[in-house]
Amino acid sequence: MEFDVVIIGGGLVGASLATALKSSGLNLALLERASAPASIAGWDNRIYAISPGNAEFLADCGAWQHLDMQRVQAVSAMRVFGDEGAELDFSAYQIGAPELNFILENRQLQQALWQELAQQENLTLIQSTSCNSLTWQENSADIKLADGRDIHAKLIVGADGRDSWVRQQAGISAAPSDYEQHGVVANFTVDKPHRGTAFQWFQPDGILALLPLPQQMVSMVWSVSPEKSATLLALQPEELCAQVAEASRHVLGNLTLVTPPAAFPLRILKLPHIIAPRLALIGDAAHNVHPLAGQGINLGFRDARELARILLDRGAQQDCGNMQLLRRYERARREDIVTMQFTTDALKRLFNNSNPILRSARNFGLAMTNQLTPLKKILARHALH
Repeated sequence: MEFDVVIIGGGLVGASLATALKSSGLNLALLERASAPASIAGWDNRIYAISPGNAEFLADCGAWQHLDMQRVQAVSAMRVFGDEGAELDFSAYQIGAPELNFILENRQLQQALWQELAQQENLTLIQSTSCNSLTWQENSADIKLADGRDIHAKLIVGADGRDSWVRQQAGISAAPSDYEQHGVVANFTVDKPHRGTAFQWFQPDGILALLPLPQQMVSMVWSVSPEKSATLLALQPEELCAQVAEASRHVLGNLTLVTPPAAFPLRILKLPHIIAPRLALIGDAAHNVHPLAGQGINLGFRDARELARILLDRGAQQDCGNMQLLRRYERARREDIVTMQFTTDALKRLFNNSNPILRSARNFGLAMTNQLTPLKKILARHALH
């Protein structure tokens, strides 16, 4: 089987790239070990905050239109609290935007993208099998599947997540830095209306976020030590609700657990390159960031947006695996990735320590930023992309 582009990994970012290339004239294949995502009635505790810019990208891909908007919550404001009473407030109204972002479930967005993929004429879906080997030649990349089939491509896109097999085969390596934290996630119903507001508390022992969901619900992401993560997961539902309510200063009243808590380890991954001959990495295969700003998935979608734009503009005769094209992609993405990694890493280290001087400085900085309306507008507008 011969293709122009083979995307390995059919998660949100890989699937979005495939749909973005539907009018490219390229012959595409998408390799995904799992079968198509199943429809499940309950709520997913894996939640994403999608920026308006990426919502527009997903609409251009045709996926946004498949979403059940009754399960999507627009965020109109954000309140950020320091550990000594400082507070920073953002609102969409202040910057003249309809919303700051959209909160929605991983599974729902995955299903929407795959609905669009199923209708795509220039795409071959290869599912329920894995890759045995991946080698590069001067004019192609060659894949041998576990079922014995051979695939040849002009360009391989690695979209296979934080422990990317494609990245390993290409020899692009850097040791991830473990934050020695876990992200604990769960959904709750709340007593008090959230009014489309996202909340975040920076605390010496962790960072707690409550993101608004429809139906008087919130999604929690609590970045804590592995020891505290284990303690939270072992709590009875009533005890967990009480601890989250206390940590969130009862801003939304009493909580009731909707989905069981789950946890995942947090790390940062900085790669020397996100391209190699006939290879581009996107999404978590290309970078890992701390989830405190909710920007991991947005970085991934911006990877897909940029790579799709470059491939769409390449000219009909140009080889889609041309190294000049891939260098353009890497240059275009470098600043965004480095800025987000530096910002989230610095905030995590600034707030997750007990140094009294830094404690005073960080709370002073938070309070001062809240007084500087132009600076707040700049920060809020950056989140819209």
